[in-house]
Amino acid sequence: MNWFEAMERHDYEELVLCQDKSSGLKAIIAIHDTTLGPALGGTRMWTYASEDAAIEDALRLARGMTYKHAVSGLNLGGGKAVIIGDPRRDKNEAMFRAFGRYVQGLNGRYVTAEDVGTTEEDMNLIYQETDYVTGISPSYGSSGNPSPATAWGVYRGMKAAAKEALGTDLLEGKTIAVQGIGNVAMRLCEYLHEEGARLIVTDIHKDAVQEAVNRFGAIAVDPSDITGVDCDIYAPCALGGTINDDTLRTLKAKVVAGCANNQLLETRHGDRLHEMGIVYAPDYVINAGGVINIADELSGYNRKRAWSKIGEIYENLEKVFEISRTEGIATYMAADRLAERRIEWMKNARSTFLQNGHHALSSRRLRR
Repeated sequence: MNWFEAMERHDYEELVLCQDKSSGLKAIIAIHDTTLGPALGGTRMWTYASEDAAIEDALRLARGMTYKHAVSGLNLGGGKAVIIGDPRRDKNEAMFRAFGRYVQGLNGRYVTAEDVGTTEEDMNLIYQETDYVTGISPSYGSSGNPSPATAWGVYRGMKAAAKEALGTDLLEGKTIAVQGIGNVAMRLCEYLHEEGARLIVTDIHKDAVQEAVNRFGAIAVDPSDITGVDCDIYAPCALGGTINDDTLRTLKAKVVAGCANNQLLETRHGDRLHEMGIVYAPDYVINAGGVINIADELSGYNRKRAWSKIGEIYENLEKVFEISRTEGIATYMAADRLAERRIEWMKNARSTFLQNGHHALSSRRLRR
């Protein structure tokens, strides 16, 4: 793989390979764009099929974080890190401390956080070597588990999508099909149940399904049936790609709004949702609550301030829907445009500032 060509294609800034033989660390840090601020993104630990696959994943995820931060109104850029290894057996203290030193060496250009395969305890180890880490234990002044914040943002975003599709953001009496009942989705179900929504749930883990049935009076269905149930809102909250050719044939919902990443198997499926008149809340807009919450740690964590910002996901989606309507494009494309316009605006503002500064300096020199 020609990685310089790959980086040039989407204008990445930096790709860092990190190695520590004694601890077994093999890691990649990808920084996509720092126009809006330092790059923030989690550290993922995974058993990749190859080193090229790990690099490709880091680059893809970093670019996604650029868009998530931009559309959320955060003054942050996009970055991501991956550690190659099995998170169940390859972890050790020296590995994460070595990784922390690499993060420290970037001097604030990249700030890390928890992701798939890493935990709060892992972040605590990284914190021993660098201040450029979020999602550490609350005893260190951090925000702790991000799941409640992510769920609150998805709940707010779901209400905005319901208003766009159904004319009201009231979810009482609405039927919502939730695919996947992990930590975030369970908390989401709690919010929905409290408002009086009717829940249909599924998960490969039967104990999670049973908990939802017991706590919220949810109706359980087989995982293969969830996209075809009669419902107002389909909430994908597990693996990505559940909006695809097969599920679009049976989907009866008027809204797609959930906490999963990469909900569209391909972008053309977002176009198809648009053609079908189904309102899609783009995943990186609606599920940004967790990253908004941990981003607040960079200013000294204030829960009231952070959750107020998370609540703005409602307004962010309203902007996306407005662009979609006025420009006649699918919502996933509208979200991209909203993010890209903010980044471009900042680039132009910075260029103007630098030009004005140069002209002022030249004028002073001429006066001399």
